[in-house]
Amino acid sequence: MPELLLLPLLAGAVSGLTVALLFILLYLRNQRRAASGILGEARAEAKRLRADGQREAEAARAEQLVAGRMETFKLREELDQEVKRRREEWERAERRADERSRAHERKLEEATTRDRSLGRRDEALTQREGALREREGEADRLAQEQSVRLERIAGLTAEDARREILQRVEDEARGQAAALVRDIKEQARRGGDREARRIIAMCIQRLAAETTAESTVAAVALPNDEMKGRIIGREGRNIRAFETATGVDVIIDDTPDTVIVSCFDPIRREVARRALEALILDGRIHPGRIEELVVKARTELETQLVELGEQAAFDTGIHGIHPELIKLIGRMRYRTSYGQNIYDHSKEVAWLAGMMAGELHLDVMLAKRGGLLHDVGKVLTHDNEGTHVELGVEVSRRYGESAAVINCIQAHHDDVPHESAESVLVQAADAISGARPGARREAFESYVKRLTRLEEIANGFPGVEKSNVIQAGREVRVVVTPERIDDNAAAALSEAIARKIENELQYPGQIKVVVIRETRATDFAR
Repeated sequence: MPELLLLPLLAGAVSGLTVALLFILLYLRNQRRAASGILGEARAEAKRLRADGQREAEAARAEQLVAGRMETFKLREELDQEVKRRREEWERAERRADERSRAHERKLEEATTRDRSLGRRDEALTQREGALREREGEADRLAQEQSVRLERIAGLTAEDARREILQRVEDEARGQAAALVRDIKEQARRGGDREARRIIAMCIQRLAAETTAESTVAAVALPNDEMKGRIIGREGRNIRAFETATGVDVIIDDTPDTVIVSCFDPIRREVARRALEALILDGRIHPGRIEELVVKARTELETQLVELGEQAAFDTGIHGIHPELIKLIGRMRYRTSYGQNIYDHSKEVAWLAGMMAGELHLDVMLAKRGGLLHDVGKVLTHDNEGTHVELGVEVSRRYGESAAVINCIQAHHDDVPHESAESVLVQAADAISGARPGARREAFESYVKRLTRLEEIANGFPGVEKSNVIQAGREVRVVVTPERIDDNAAAALSEAIARKIENELQYPGQIKVVVIRETRATDFAR
């Protein structure tokens, strides 16, 4: 029974499987047909592509063939050109070789001809040399005979004649050298003098300072003549106390309403003048009051000296000076040299030296500093031994001044050589300031002695006929004998006289030495 039930089921399953197989077979057949169509299309496309590829390959092969032929043609043309160029170069080289060969042949012919000519010349020269030797022997013999005859006639040997000729040549050379030296010195002097005059004139014009000389006495005005008696005091005790306290001389004479204070030391004289004026204003004149006012005047003056030194440094634009040097600069206000105030003189020298240094593009501050301090030793000469130069160098070195400034101080009177151009400018400015008209004065006796000594120095040289001192000792004119002194010797003589004056005399400014050589020809008409 179960088997009977399974039969219909099996029959249904078999029919279903059959249908499925049919569907599968149909599907596979359709797929095979589609695949056959696609394969056909692919084969057709492959044939087409193969045909296109063959056509392109043939076209490319044709193009390459054409390009190869063109390249071959181009290479052939280049090869032809290179062959042509090489052939032309070879032809040119062959032509140059031919030319060189012909030139060598010509040179060889010329050398052969020259050798033949030189051979003929050698023969001729040999013959001439023999003849010249014979002539030289004859000339030596004749010269010897002539020398013997000349020595016999002149009475001089050959050595003496040689010495005489050498002496004449030497004298002539010395004369020419002296003339050349004179011309060179004259040209240099004219150029240097012209430039120096310009600079000095400009500097003096820019600086207009007072040049009034000062004296060693001070006058004190009195309100009336009765004050003279009060100054003298009972039995002269007031005037004695005043002179003892100040160290000055009080001169009371018949001059109305005036008392004279005299002293070689300007500081003491100034203290005395101030104290006396204070006593006159105060009216209480007795020894105690005198001492009190003298101390007060001295203290005030010390303070003023510092202010004067600072003012001088400020006026000249100099900084960094030691306070003790500032005080010494202020003391120069009450010190004179040949009647010229050293304070004003030092400032003037500083200004002049600075202006000249500026014109010459030198160190202006060094020139000013050296000019301001060049005479600082003069305020110490009353209390210390030594010259003002030595004292100035010592005090400047003590207070830290530089070596260049010390050289300006030490060399401004030529005690040592100048080490810088600024030192020379300080000396020149010192001479200019001292040589101003009215700046200095000297005693009549020393003035006459200096002029007399100038004439003695000039007359002491050989060949000098006479000498005259003119322009208050600023110029010496020397007349020489023309037979003994020529033009070249005259220039050397003026220099020698100037150097001797510098070494033996002291004088302000400079002295001009003029040598005059005059030749006179005299005859008589009969």
